[in-house]
Amino acid sequence: MPDPSNSTRHVRALFDDETIRVYQAYRDEIADAALAAGRFVPPFRRSRMTWIKPSFLWMMYRCGWTEKDAGQRRVLAIDLSRSGFESALRQACPSDETNPTARKAHVRVQWDPERDLYLRRLPMRSLQVGLSGPAIAAYADEWTVRLSEVTELAKNIHEHLRRGERLAAEQLLPPERHYPLPLDVAERIGADG
Repeated sequence: MPDPSNSTRHVRALFDDETIRVYQAYRDEIADAALAAGRFVPPFRRSRMTWIKPSFLWMMYRCGWTEKDAGQRRVLAIDLSRSGFESALRQACPSDETNPTARKAHVRVQWDPERDLYLRRLPMRSLQVGLSGPAIAAYADEWTVRLSEVTELAKNIHEHLRRGERLAAEQLLPPERHYPLPLDVAERIGADG
């Protein structure tokens, strides 16, 4: 679980020495094709901005525990190279539709309220990263190390919550922790560290 005593803008993620995990939700056709190929292939579209989320619970908020709509029924865990993730953030611009620079940027970041197990707002912020143009090509072709599906995990956690089994639900959550951003990256995206 995220710790509300942390500063408000830390990247919290599941990561190891080489990779960091982000999440996205897709329609069946996109998820099936990507999982079969082990990478993003059509009908995944490189022509539109795609938003990746390091926080599992923020992803659950966004997709409503995979029940929100058909376009977000399948949740994929995407393990990116840390060098690729940090390269994207070094190019990032805060997402602001009124700013002409942001509209042209191939990498955008925004900080949204983090969520607890019941998807209630927390005081800290959760990072989202939007990718387009050459950044989405690098994401699909270079930075992605492996794809896996976490739809059933999401459903299992949600079912425990429905039955009032909070501890069982918590024990299934990915063990996310503070991701140590290089100082230049933290400054670029407005992170606390």
